Amino acid sequence: MAFGKGCHLHLIDGSAFIFRAYHALPPLTRKSDGLPIGAVAGFCNMLQKYVEEAGGDDAPTHAAVIFDYSGKSFRNDIYDKYKANRPPAPEDLVPQFPLTRDATKAFNVACHEVEGYEADDIIATLAVQARALGGRVTIISSDKDLMQLVGGGVEMLDAMKNRRIDRDGVIEKFGVPPERVVDVQALAGDSVDNVPGAPGIGIKTAALLINEFGDLDALLSRAEEIKQPKRRETLIDKADQILMSRELVQLKEDTPLDFTIDDLEVHDPDPEVLLPFLAEMEFRTLSKRIADKMGVDAPIIEDTPVATGDDAPAPEFPPIEPEKYERVRDMEALNRWIALIEKRGYVAIDTETTSLNEMLAELVGISLAVIPGEACYIPLTHKSGASDDLFGSDELAEGQLPLQQVLDALKPILASDAVLKIGQNMKYDAKIFANYGVEVSTIDDTMLMSYAMFSGIHNHGMDALSERYLGHEPIPIKSLLGTGKSAITFDRVPIDEAVKYAAEDADITLRLWHLFKPRLHRERVTTVYETLERPLVPVLAEMERNGIQVDRDTLSRMSNAFAQKMAALEAELHEMAGHEFNVQSPAQVGQILFDEMSLEGGKKTKTGQWSTPADVLEDLATLHDFPARILDYRQLQKLKSTYTDALQTHIDPDTGRVHTSYVQTGANTGRLASTDPNLQNIPVRTEEGRRIREAFVAPEGKTLISLDYSQIELRILAHVAGIETMKQAFRDGLDIHAMTASEMFNVPLDEMTPEVRRRAKAINFGVIYGISGFGLARNLRIPRGEAQAFIDEYFKRYPGIRAYMDDTVAYAKEHGHVSTLFGRKIHTPEIGAKGPQAGFAKRAAINAPIQGTAADVIRRAMIRMPDAIKGQPAKMLLQVHDELLFEVDEDAADQLIDIAREVMESAAAPAVHLDIPLIVDAGKGANWAEAH
Repeated sequence: MAFGKGCHLHLIDGSAFIFRAYHALPPLTRKSDGLPIGAVAGFCNMLQKYVEEAGGDDAPTHAAVIFDYSGKSFRNDIYDKYKANRPPAPEDLVPQFPLTRDATKAFNVACHEVEGYEADDIIATLAVQARALGGRVTIISSDKDLMQLVGGGVEMLDAMKNRRIDRDGVIEKFGVPPERVVDVQALAGDSVDNVPGAPGIGIKTAALLINEFGDLDALLSRAEEIKQPKRRETLIDKADQILMSRELVQLKEDTPLDFTIDDLEVHDPDPEVLLPFLAEMEFRTLSKRIADKMGVDAPIIEDTPVATGDDAPAPEFPPIEPEKYERVRDMEALNRWIALIEKRGYVAIDTETTSLNEMLAELVGISLAVIPGEACYIPLTHKSGASDDLFGSDELAEGQLPLQQVLDALKPILASDAVLKIGQNMKYDAKIFANYGVEVSTIDDTMLMSYAMFSGIHNHGMDALSERYLGHEPIPIKSLLGTGKSAITFDRVPIDEAVKYAAEDADITLRLWHLFKPRLHRERVTTVYETLERPLVPVLAEMERNGIQVDRDTLSRMSNAFAQKMAALEAELHEMAGHEFNVQSPAQVGQILFDEMSLEGGKKTKTGQWSTPADVLEDLATLHDFPARILDYRQLQKLKSTYTDALQTHIDPDTGRVHTSYVQTGANTGRLASTDPNLQNIPVRTEEGRRIREAFVAPEGKTLISLDYSQIELRILAHVAGIETMKQAFRDGLDIHAMTASEMFNVPLDEMTPEVRRRAKAINFGVIYGISGFGLARNLRIPRGEAQAFIDEYFKRYPGIRAYMDDTVAYAKEHGHVSTLFGRKIHTPEIGAKGPQAGFAKRAAINAPIQGTAADVIRRAMIRMPDAIKGQPAKMLLQVHDELLFEVDEDAADQLIDIAREVMESAAAPAVHLDIPLIVDAGKGANWAEAH
């Protein structure tokens, strides 16, 4: 049939289908050979759904799936950095790309790609041709870049949302009609495709400008009329860049095609072609369903068993023999290793240093392994004095290559995308190399692989992993360095001993990688590792190296102020007790509480003394003021010792900044932990705790920006538990705590008191953590009965929460884990426990999907942030739970807020669509307290 009036062309964005299929389904491998096929399975299901539903009045007469050609396009000739920031496709997705083309042909749907052009250009060319011939066009995609084509018989269909995008839909999205979309995109740029645009101008501002001036050319020719100085300056100075950006976003409507629209005529699938392909992929369910619809017999697919989980066959490794590892003494030997690495395409690498603090550590040696059982150590700065030499010489030991010469030789490999660098806690090694000006890119991390697979089951240190999965106990570091005051640094370890220890680390890491890499697919966590764990490593490394400036004088003043408050509290406590006592002595505090005041609930230690832990005091604080004041004293004591005193010792002498280290594997739920110093646990509920943040300051000419997700866990709870009243309240921008208080306590919103709202807030957040009547009573310092009544009423008002809790616990008991909305598994081995442990395990299982999803959201935002703020005079410094902290030039603060807020609020998409918006609160100031 010749295409013309009355015909309908469907153009399917193949890449969008592939990536949606990949992210929507857990990893899947073909049983016979372990080939990743999850994306192919999802793609076939989407094609089958499309073929089945493409009927009726809207049925296409012509259709094609259009793919991107792998490789660079003509746009890279215009701008060599076009799409330069895009990460490589996940490793398990790469072999599936050609299979999706095969799948399309098997369904008897035309599929095309053109070298040097993108899928969008082919779609644009076909749409324009079809429109000129008088036919209709439906572009099946949600890609905003294609919206410039809408109109005149061309529409878009977001198949996932079943939403059609017409001219009005484009105006809703961009604020301008389709014919002006290119102008808006040229101004706003695109961080994903690395289209520079006009710095500081986003979609909304761009639309305002285009609507005011008519089009981009008019805007640039009259830029001097713009009243805002910075905006005017940008449009004048960056005119060439903006025009180049227009070239990049303008779709090519004359792409050279070796086929015509007539070649795209729709045909029914041929069962003799389609079913053998599905059988080859081993898609049993899909092939049976399609065969039934076609009225033919389903193909017989042999059920080839494959081991999964712990039953998977382990690779055959040679024994670990440290005596056989090589000491690299000269460049000839090192060059042999480099040649082997280049041939293999991967290397396990480990560094030995003088300190665990990456900012202060000096490189002592590097170990490499490419084949299990074969590893080497390159000593670099070992000292000639032996470890037991009292007057150990600082002269370098003989037989070592010059440090810079080795770094220069390894630098191309470490920076190469063609060589995979494998490490255990690779962030540490990458920062060490960065200290010497050497970039490490394209990494795998066995610690993070373990975390993605086994969170909640065991820890992820190399020694533990080696013993558990390799049955080998590594050489302990203490046997080389010693312990306590007599411990030495690694540069004092004799080189022959260092070779065994260091090369063994690289060998073990390589073996773990061979075990873990294929197992990610079987455990269905490849997406978690590839999108949430591995890409976060360089982001955290940069943040840690950035550090944050801390004012020592402010800390000193606070320390003195805390000491004075503690002295005043001590006097108050002495007066309450009727005599002096040691406030810091738990035994003496217990004696006053339980012997002198006769309060109930005390427990004695094995030595017969009263125990006064925080939970006991929190219970008693609901009944008496004395234990409440003891808690206040201990809080001040902790703030003083842990922060105002200790933080001063963490200020780096060279940078004047504090450089915390983030631990990705520190919490089962995906939340980051922070160490040396721990900046995650600075209290924010007390005035004193909030004041600590005053010591974190911006340098002169800079300001600190805080962006904080507003009640993200409550929003996720409303989503997963399906609580419509809460979801609507969030959509309407209501004060959720005031709304809850009004619902529970029957208090009109206009009569709400701070105290009533505070109680509702405590219940809202407490329920997320499975809080008990005891816990809520402690938090509010009210009687337990009253607190339990609040909780009971809460569940009556929001029955969906109770249902979510019960369903989650039941799922955990059946499957041994719970999952976040992004597929992160949190194992729950204690869920079947008895006694007090059972309650803890249930609460952890209930909270994990909520807290874990929130953690995943902010990880996604952090991963996207470097590209988004590139070119801005800004650095991302800290992540504290739901908050990101930035340092930026004062005059660029508002611009940064706009950019970062957009990244954070859209971080869940496209992997997860939340029923409620994510809202980010922003602040700025000379110090963290002001910004927050």
